[in-house]
Amino acid sequence: MRYMMQIYQGQALEVWSQLSEDDQRVVAADYMAINQTPGVTSGEGLGQPETATTVRVVDGRTVTTDGPFADTKEALGGYFLYEADDLDAAIELAARVPATRYGGAVEVRPIVQY
Repeated sequence: MRYMMQIYQGQALEVWSQLSEDDQRVVAADYMAINQTPGVTSGEGLGQPETATTVRVVDGRTVTTDGPFADTKEALGGYFLYEADDLDAAIELAARVPATRYGGAVEVRPIVQY
C-alpha cells in the first residue's frame, strides 16, 4: 500500500532555530535516513504558508487569495511517499520524522488508485 506522509510543522520551525548546530545536524541526518529508507520516495519541503496562493472558482471566475486555505499553526511543511506493507509500518516511519518530536505531526494517508 502506498501512503502520502504529510508533515505538519507545528512549532517545529521555532524549535529548530533554538537548536544547537550539532542538534540541527542530527535532525537533518534523521530526515536523510528517512529519505534513504526502502520504499520512500522523497518529497519536497514547502515554502512558508504566507507564500501560498489559494485558488477558487466562484461563478465561473477564478479568484485568488494570498495565503493558505486555513489559518493554522499546523501548516503543511512538506511531504513524501512511502510504499509500506501496512498502516503499522507507515505509522512507525512517521514517528521517526523529526517534526513529530518538536510540536509537529505527520498525517498518514493511503493513496487511492483510480
